[in-house]
Amino acid sequence: MKKIGIISDTHGCFDERLREFLKEVDEIWHAGDIGSLELADRIAAFKPLRAVCGNIDGGMTRRVYPPFLSFECEGVRVLMTHIGGYPRRYDPRAVQQIQTLHPKLFISGHSHILKVMYDPVYELLAVNPGAAGEYGFHKVRTAIRMVFDRGGMHDMEVGEWPRQSVG
Repeated sequence: MKKIGIISDTHGCFDERLREFLKEVDEIWHAGDIGSLELADRIAAFKPLRAVCGNIDGGMTRRVYPPFLSFECEGVRVLMTHIGGYPRRYDPRAVQQIQTLHPKLFISGHSHILKVMYDPVYELLAVNPGAAGEYGFHKVRTAIRMVFDRGGMHDMEVGEWPRQSVG
């Protein structure tokens, strides 16, 4: 059994509110727009990190973190990317990966909008954790925690916090 924290679009922000929400997780999965390699290193020093690069991430971050990441956690096949879309509106690159890898969980970011949808076509749960950082058009910062156990996922929790800045 593993408790996982799922975040995206930190844009350089990993503050006390996020650390407090994620303190009990075993791993953090970041769906891109980390903000810098230095921030990724700070997150990885806090908890083990799996991440993909996003469209704002620079060259060094893109060298360390790929655009797509596929792995298994407690018997659940996971596919993660930054610009992935959602059921019936997936990015074409994501469709290709989904059709090839058959994940049970598809994680993407980019929209800054928290969205959790079941996709009956590909039989997967599509999750966008929204934006955990301060930068962007969103009014509320969000992150997700969930438990993976014996091939399943359960006990999803959403954390949300007001933004402190504008922009």
